[in-house]
Amino acid sequence: MKTVKTSAKYVEWLNAEVMHEASKKWLSELSFINDEQHFFENLIKSYTLQLIDSQNFSKSKEIIENLNTLQKENNAFIEAIKIHENKLQIMVDEKFQYKEEKVYKNEHRKLIVNVSKYLKEYRELKRRLFEIIKFVMKKEKQKYLLK
Repeated sequence: MKTVKTSAKYVEWLNAEVMHEASKKWLSELSFINDEQHFFENLIKSYTLQLIDSQNFSKSKEIIENLNTLQKENNAFIEAIKIHENKLQIMVDEKFQYKEEKVYKNEHRKLIVNVSKYLKEYRELKRRLFEIIKFVMKKEKQKYLLK
């Protein structure tokens, strides 16, 4: 029996209003993530000595590198979505531009997939960062109580 490879597609009909609302939502989420990443940077600076401890060093280094990578991706997504949002005019003008509209919708579909993937990766990284910070804080508290 042969298996048929299928690819997932976003089937919902995309109109200008739906795409505009999605773009606004993404910009809001990504802007919040930008602020959150500044908080994480300060948190990491506060616990630098504990994070470079031999027990935590490899995990911490990986998380910090991933955080920096995701921060760059976040900025790139923000710019891409702003550009995408500015091109929305193609969809709302009264002109019939089938090719341009099709390209715009395909670009929007790609953004749906890529932003969703990015947000999932970011949540996982955030979970791992909190996990290691929680471990460090518990360890510090134990040291303090023993003194």
